[in-house]
Amino acid sequence: MTAVKSDERLADVGRLRRTLIRPELGAVVGAIIVFAFFAAQSPVFRSPAGIANWLDPAATLGIMAVAIALLMIGGEFDLSAGVLTGTTGLILVTLATEYGVNVWLAMLISLAVALGVGFLNGIVVTRTKLPSFIVTLGSFLMLQGINLGVTKLITGTVQVSGLRTASGFESARVIFAGTIQIGQVHFRVAILWWLAATALATWVLMRTRAGNWIFAAGGNEQAARAVGVPAARTKIALFMTTAFAAWLVGSIMALRYTSVQANIGIGQEFIYIIAAVIGGCLLTGGYGSAIGAAIGAVIFGMADKGIVFLGWDADWFKFFLGAMLLLATLANRLVRRYAEEVKR
Repeated sequence: MTAVKSDERLADVGRLRRTLIRPELGAVVGAIIVFAFFAAQSPVFRSPAGIANWLDPAATLGIMAVAIALLMIGGEFDLSAGVLTGTTGLILVTLATEYGVNVWLAMLISLAVALGVGFLNGIVVTRTKLPSFIVTLGSFLMLQGINLGVTKLITGTVQVSGLRTASGFESARVIFAGTIQIGQVHFRVAILWWLAATALATWVLMRTRAGNWIFAAGGNEQAARAVGVPAARTKIALFMTTAFAAWLVGSIMALRYTSVQANIGIGQEFIYIIAAVIGGCLLTGGYGSAIGAAIGAVIFGMADKGIVFLGWDADWFKFFLGAMLLLATLANRLVRRYAEEVKR
């Protein structure tokens, strides 16, 4: 009996549909357009040194955006993520400079504090059923007050500095804030941390049971609980993941600049969310991509430095953020509708 061959056109359509409903598709298209625009206008932008320049802010933003994307897929928000990067940096520098604690031990202590904040955020959200927006807004305000109040109490100013002379600084700086030379260009180590975070988050989402739990908890929490998904534990773990990312970024920035301002990180939480939305995450949860969030961070990095390379007023960057947010939200809505039609 002769086997009937499948219609190749149908296979192609299937692959096309799978591509079109990928959450990161809009971010990929946007990144190509933004790169092409700035590269055409500025030779420096497309040079190896220029690429290293705009990958640097994309890396630190990307680490947080990937963690926030996981949390948003799980159906929650964290408005304390930005200020928490400042909290962890302040703890690190204060312990190392004011109390003589080794930098590595100070980093472990700041990590424990960050994970504690993430755990408390998760516990309050899951136990009280309050919106995570409200809970983490409260955390944001409390951390902001603690950062300013404690820093002034200890140092008399709103800044802590002098980390360069602390014990263990050099070894920690190499790992978290050093550079890698490729040819004649120096790339920040933070880029490797960003790529590792993106790869790990993508593997968790696409290849593990925990990834299924994240999508289920964000898509329909009650239905997820009915089929045995530990939604509460999943969400607590996601808040702690965001806190870990905040610790990593806070440590990178503290070791890079050797000083920390008490108000650092304030306002960045919205940038993280915007990057995740541009990357395909829905505000309603249950849909998104870690790779998309990373690409969203690349778009911001390119725009941030590209505007400078072209000599434009930096205020145009804010206009760019707003435009990209609106376009990404509309694109995500269209993709979501198409995905629902494909499933029928």
